Amino acid sequence: MQISEKYNPQETEQKWYSYWLENKYFHSEPNEKPPYTIVIPPPNVTGILHMGHMLNNTIQDVLVRRARMQGFNACWVPGTDHASIATEAKVVAKLKSEGINKSDITREEFLKHAWEWTDKYGGTILDQLKKLGCSCDWDRTRFTLEDKMSEQVIKSFVDLYNKGLIYRGYRMVNWDPEAKTNISDEEVIFKEQNGKLYYLKYKIEGTEEFLSVATTRPETIFGDTAVCINPNDERYAHLKGKNVIVPIVNRVIPIIEDDYVDIEFGTGALKITPAHDINDYEIGKKHQLKMIDSLDDDGNLNEHGLHYAGKNRFDVRKQIAKELEENGLLLKAEDYVNKVGTSERTGAVIEPKVSVQWFLKMENIAKPALDVVMDDEVKFYPEKFKNTYKHWMENIRDWNISRQLWWGQQIPAFFYGTGEEDFVVAENIDDALVLAKQKTGNDQLTVNDLKQDQDALDTWFSSWLWPMSVFNGLLDPENEEIKYYYPTSDLVTGPDIIFFWVARMIMSGLEYRKEVPFKNVYFTGIVRDKQRRKMSKQLGNSPDPLDLISKYGADGVRVGSLLSAPAGNDLLFDEELMVQGRNFMTKIWSAFRLINMWNHEDKPANVADKQAIEWFDNKLNKTILEIDQQFEKFRISDALHLIYKLIWDDFCGWYLEAIKPNYGEGISKEVYDRTVIFFEELMKLLHPFMPFQSEEIWQLISERNVDEALVIAQQKKAGAFNEAIIKNFETAEDIISGVRNYRQTKGISPKEAVEIYTGASDFENEAVIRKLANVSDIHFGEKTDKPSFTFLIGSTEISIPLSENLDLGEEKIKTEEEIKYLKGFLISVDKKLSNEKFVANAKPEVVDSERKKQKDAQDKIAILEEKLKSL
Repeated sequence: MQISEKYNPQETEQKWYSYWLENKYFHSEPNEKPPYTIVIPPPNVTGILHMGHMLNNTIQDVLVRRARMQGFNACWVPGTDHASIATEAKVVAKLKSEGINKSDITREEFLKHAWEWTDKYGGTILDQLKKLGCSCDWDRTRFTLEDKMSEQVIKSFVDLYNKGLIYRGYRMVNWDPEAKTNISDEEVIFKEQNGKLYYLKYKIEGTEEFLSVATTRPETIFGDTAVCINPNDERYAHLKGKNVIVPIVNRVIPIIEDDYVDIEFGTGALKITPAHDINDYEIGKKHQLKMIDSLDDDGNLNEHGLHYAGKNRFDVRKQIAKELEENGLLLKAEDYVNKVGTSERTGAVIEPKVSVQWFLKMENIAKPALDVVMDDEVKFYPEKFKNTYKHWMENIRDWNISRQLWWGQQIPAFFYGTGEEDFVVAENIDDALVLAKQKTGNDQLTVNDLKQDQDALDTWFSSWLWPMSVFNGLLDPENEEIKYYYPTSDLVTGPDIIFFWVARMIMSGLEYRKEVPFKNVYFTGIVRDKQRRKMSKQLGNSPDPLDLISKYGADGVRVGSLLSAPAGNDLLFDEELMVQGRNFMTKIWSAFRLINMWNHEDKPANVADKQAIEWFDNKLNKTILEIDQQFEKFRISDALHLIYKLIWDDFCGWYLEAIKPNYGEGISKEVYDRTVIFFEELMKLLHPFMPFQSEEIWQLISERNVDEALVIAQQKKAGAFNEAIIKNFETAEDIISGVRNYRQTKGISPKEAVEIYTGASDFENEAVIRKLANVSDIHFGEKTDKPSFTFLIGSTEISIPLSENLDLGEEKIKTEEEIKYLKGFLISVDKKLSNEKFVANAKPEVVDSERKKQKDAQDKIAILEEKLKSL
């Protein structure tokens, strides 16, 4: 067979991916096999593949492909998330570029534009995942805003409302002025910012005295309704019960007392602005203070801002500081670094804002979801994330599930009047009308009298149902698919959404199916650059995965990224890893070409061949067992390292060398056939990691029909192995390496045969040693008086008489230098071991290591001194 000299990834990848799709190898239907199910963490519908996606989806694909090859009915459900805030922001920006404001069009018109946008740009990332080799069941692709998915979201809202778990109320929320919606606490990212701490003068009513109050946000004074002091602060005892005048605003407000105030911070006096600070809001409720909201939804001052009305909050901050100073109302301004809450999606500085929102009570549904993780019913890998999860779940707050957006599932609450309780919750307007008539006793009501809540649900309120909703589990709880595929097997995700998504999926799974949604959660690390910075478009430090695939091949990129992706730890990206991945592909291709170049002859296997076959068969079985153990612990990088070493070192480096026929000769057909079987087993082990090249080689090894493709071939189970056979061959490798080291350091040609003297009575794998080390004679149980190169394998001494071509005088000098170095090294080790404190306090394994160094040095010095005598 003519095998091309170079492997062509681009040509191969397109060919085999089309073949896999055409033959529906990725498609799954319930059957008699045990299921293995993964649901994809749905990327944003408008997203594009980045390094984090690449790592996460490569790991999922490895797990799915391996499960398929181990006899499971593997089902990987792909899909995208409608990403309400991110997508709506893009559509709003597009409309603005066309001269259209969202506020000037109806919801229906806006949604028409949003769907057009989604149809045009959505799903790009799924096509990009195909280039990576992802073996998703594309027939099952879901979108969180498609009809069936939305129906399930609405159904769950109504159900939870009827159970008393969802309520509507006034609360302080995190307002994103750019997205013009509130966001949850988990979507607020706190960042350190350089600012100023302003000390303002609040005049005490009826006196010329001032009370100094420190604030980082002077623009919020328009919402001040009190100044608060600590009741134990003696400095202000004389001000109790008095009032102050808010600077510029000239509003009279009371001085109140509360233990919340830190006497040591700032001046010990706090301005209280209940509408613009969460802590002030709580104090305001406690002391029944008036609430004045002085900011509009855009983050501009409203009519309460007097002459600053309509101006941006940050512009006002600068201008008001100037006005305060001019009026003698600013005591001083100091540089100050504080943590400011920003929106995860838009980056805008969030504003605390009081508004009417919908909330889901979390306390009762969080407890069972905490228990199943702490009891390992759902296992976390790495386990350290259990503590993170526990802390959040034990301090959980009610989930604010409403968003002031149009792109999303519209909240199914229908208002029939203007009162706060004049609404009903139903799955559709017809059901709502029935409920409204019952509630009001007014049979004259029509659907025209009902108005649906304008808000949409938080995106996470749809994706928390994902493992169930993709199988239609809420609309048809007893359907064949949900009963077969749920609970899913493994979830692969990032630790950054442990609260947003992982915790909430566990809650909803227990609530609706009384079962956990998955058995294992594998947390990937964050992809960082060599400076340990998180990769991002803003920093410009993130390569395009598609460019890497084009350059190194999908297999090279997959292997390169996984080689340095330890479970739960960050991946330090280095393009050299991709080079390593590509080099691995080249090594495998070269090995395949070498085997195919050999002529096979009808002759028996020789002794070296038999020894190599026996060893590799045992080594293969042992490695398969070790790979299985690593997968059980989700140590996927470690499993790949085992396969990498088995192929590169053991198969290519030792096995093929041991069986390689002499120049001009052919290989025994018996050995060739066994070698091909070994190579096929290696391709099966490799396939989950390098699907394209392994399938190409598999199909070239032998003509296969559609039922024999590698993608559905079954991996070999670990068989019995003899550890002694493996160890004995490793000893042979050490002896061969020792002889090769002699040749290399002394400049002796590999073609020049050598003889060996040894105290050993025999060598296991003697035929392999003779062949690979080019040894003519082995003198067992003998010493030699000839000048020799001597080395130890364990406690066995091996000597090679020096070639006549060597300069013995130069060899003597080198030997003396080596003895001198070793004696110096031995002195340092002896000093350590004679130090009683070191021996008493160091770990036993450290002391043992030093003792081994001491003995090795002593043994080597003895050998070298003998050598010096012979020289």
